[in-house]
Amino acid sequence: MDLERGNPRMTGGPVEPVRRCAPGGWRPVVAGCLLTVTTLACGGRNADIPDPQLEADRLLYERGTEALAEQDWQRARQYFENIRNNYPQSEYRPEAWLSIGDTFEGEGTLEAYVQALEEFTDFLSFYPTHPRAAYARYKTGMVHFHQMRRAERDQTETLNAIREFETFLVTYPPEHELVPQVQQRLREARDRLSEHDYIVGSFYYRFKNYAGAMSRFRQILDSDPGYTGRDAVFFHLAESLAATNQVPEAIPYFARILDEFEASEYAAEATLRLAELEAERER
Repeated sequence: MDLERGNPRMTGGPVEPVRRCAPGGWRPVVAGCLLTVTTLACGGRNADIPDPQLEADRLLYERGTEALAEQDWQRARQYFENIRNNYPQSEYRPEAWLSIGDTFEGEGTLEAYVQALEEFTDFLSFYPTHPRAAYARYKTGMVHFHQMRRAERDQTETLNAIREFETFLVTYPPEHELVPQVQQRLREARDRLSEHDYIVGSFYYRFKNYAGAMSRFRQILDSDPGYTGRDAVFFHLAESLAATNQVPEAIPYFARILDEFEASEYAAEATLRLAELEAERER
C-alpha cells in the first residue's frame, strides 16, 4: 500500500500523506525539551521537584514507627533495618537501630531476647557517647529483667538485670529522665533476689535448722536493706534467735516490725511475742 497517497479501498478515504522530517530536523525539538528540563531543575518557574531518594530514610522511619506502634514487629524491623543497612549517614540511623532492638524485645521469645540484647549491646559499642546510649543501657537491663524467673528458680537473669541497672546508675547523672524507671526496676529485681534467699531461709526454718535460717536472713538484711518484704525476714529471724536462746537479740527485730511495718501481717503476732519475751527477760 502507498502510504503517501493512501488507498481508498482499505481506509475508506484518502490518507493524509506522511510528513518526513528533513535530515537533522529532530535535533531542535530534543534540544528544546532538554532546555526545558534544565531550566526547571536549575530554578526556573515551579522548580521544586524533589528527588524521591532524598527523604526515603525519613519515610522508612515513619512507616517503621507506625508498624512498631501497631506491634507489627517483623514489618517494623524491615523498615528500620533498611535504614541502618542502606543509609549510614542518615540522622534516623541511631533511632532505627534502637527500634530494631525494640522489635525483638516486643516479640518476647527467648530467641528474640537474644537478638534484642545483641542489638542494644552493638549500639553501645557503635555509639558509646550518643545521647540515646542511656536508653540502650536501660534496655539491656530490661531484656534480662523480662527473663527473670520465679523466686524459687535460678536467679542468673535477675543478677544480670541488677548488674545492668546498677551500671546505668553509676554511668548517667541522677537527673537523667530514665533514672526513676531504672530505680524502680532495680528495686523489683533486688526484691526477687532477696525473696529467693528468703525462701531458702524459710526452708531451713521449717526444719528447725535455725543456724542456716539465720545465715540467710542476715544475708538479706546486709545485702539488701531496702527489701520490701523484710518484715517477714525480721519475724523469722527473731523467732530463730528466740528458739536458740538469744532473746536479747530477738527483741529488737520484733520491735522493728512494729516500727517499720504497722500494717504487716506479722504485726499482731510480733506484738504478742515481744510482750512474751520482755516478760520472760524480766523474770
